[in-house]
Amino acid sequence: MTRASSRWSEFRAQGGLWVAGQFALMAGIAAAWLLPPEWPDSVRQSLNILGIALALLGLGLAIWAYRSLGGSFTTYTTPPRGGERVEVGPYRLVRHPMYGGGILLFAGISLAYSISALVLSAALAALWRAKSAVEERELVARFPGYEEYRLRTSRRFLPFLY
Repeated sequence: MTRASSRWSEFRAQGGLWVAGQFALMAGIAAAWLLPPEWPDSVRQSLNILGIALALLGLGLAIWAYRSLGGSFTTYTTPPRGGERVEVGPYRLVRHPMYGGGILLFAGISLAYSISALVLSAALAALWRAKSAVEERELVARFPGYEEYRLRTSRRFLPFLY
């Protein structure tokens, strides 16, 4: 096996295709933000205010989640070597708060800009829902007690919502 094919196999095994998919959608969302606003003038200001509020809330949640993860952070579906099960910070309330924060962030900014970006943000949320299911299988296999944590922490992304 060549070095390149070995790296490709490792990338796929770690869940790299999920990562590539999410970054492709993020790039599409960012490109849609560059388009002229698509909302009617009658609702544009209200959607801007709501969108910015959601985006700031999402950014705060994502930063809190990232800081709580410490060395256990990864963009892949497999936990990093030396990673630990995290149940502090927002992880006391939801199992995947970084995705929840990302959903609020991207949906909020998209709400302020365009329908096209909002549709792509919904696709990103669906991808993160599927990716988180794969991650949870990995976490159950790697960390004793994760299944109990999963059952105890019923919300996946956002406290009190989902």
